[in-house]
Amino acid sequence: MITFDHTTKTYEGGVTAVNNVDFTVEEGSIVVLLGPSGCGKTTLLRMVNRLESITDGRIIIDGQNSMELNQIELRRKIGYVIQSNGLFPNMTIEENVMIVPDLLGWSKKEKRDRFHTLMELIGLNPKEYRKRYPHELSGGQQQRIGVVRALAADPPVMLMDEPFGALDPIIREKIQEEFLQIQREVKKTILFVSHDIDEAIKMADKIVLLRGGEIMQFDTPSEMLAHPKNDFVVQFFGKDRAIRSLSLHTVKDLQDNIGLVDFDETIHDTKTININQDLRNTLSMLMNQEADQVIVTDNNDHKLGAVTIDLVQKYLHFEIKGKPAASQKG
Repeated sequence: MITFDHTTKTYEGGVTAVNNVDFTVEEGSIVVLLGPSGCGKTTLLRMVNRLESITDGRIIIDGQNSMELNQIELRRKIGYVIQSNGLFPNMTIEENVMIVPDLLGWSKKEKRDRFHTLMELIGLNPKEYRKRYPHELSGGQQQRIGVVRALAADPPVMLMDEPFGALDPIIREKIQEEFLQIQREVKKTILFVSHDIDEAIKMADKIVLLRGGEIMQFDTPSEMLAHPKNDFVVQFFGKDRAIRSLSLHTVKDLQDNIGLVDFDETIHDTKTININQDLRNTLSMLMNQEADQVIVTDNNDHKLGAVTIDLVQKYLHFEIKGKPAASQKG
């Protein structure tokens, strides 16, 4: 869907921000651009909708050279979400969300129906929020509105530049989950900039790790963690790569491969987790001794067994080191 073909960006003075980059974002997938500050990830993102010019090479969008497309039409077909959400303070929530459909000449009914659909998708009552203004919403709600505004005209491509970076960790994790749920339904082709390793691992179907405008590795999160291609990749992800990779696995994966232990009915200080909980959060709960026992339940709240630190360590040793992880996002 989006192909970077020997794409290069050099500024006046000879500074090269993006150097001869080649990779493809497959239709319906999320590719995260990751790397240290100044590595070229935002520049690369902005080259897609021509907010930054291309010095050399091409960017092909759905089979068409982006430089041969009308710039305004190109941008209307690409959803764009930024960290500060970019909502217009003097416009209502409905007016903000419907900016592009309004420019495209949609009818009042089409806009009203689309607004209802999108607001329900993010769990906000359309009637309650229609006439509100951005300052009347929390930061998390504003970021949700920024996302649905980008989805309003149903663009095939979305560009997201650290969209959740300004949110506090708890709200950020919740919105990440919500966005992945939306993506399962809408299947957009997404290029996503992040500086956060854990966010990249969680959100990405594939990661582009950049340094100095060049690709160090382009791979699935599990493959990048298990088989880093060079010393920079090893150092960037750190010594706890195996622990990070636990976020790609669930308690169900553990149950299917090595089983659960029996739970003890006499222990009262217990916590329960759903079988679809990721193993990294589960291990954190166990290591922080949040309860004497952690019981696993299915989606009907039936108790299936318990999980221990030893079980997670065993799974980490025999499974994650032995074979690549399956993505939870599929």
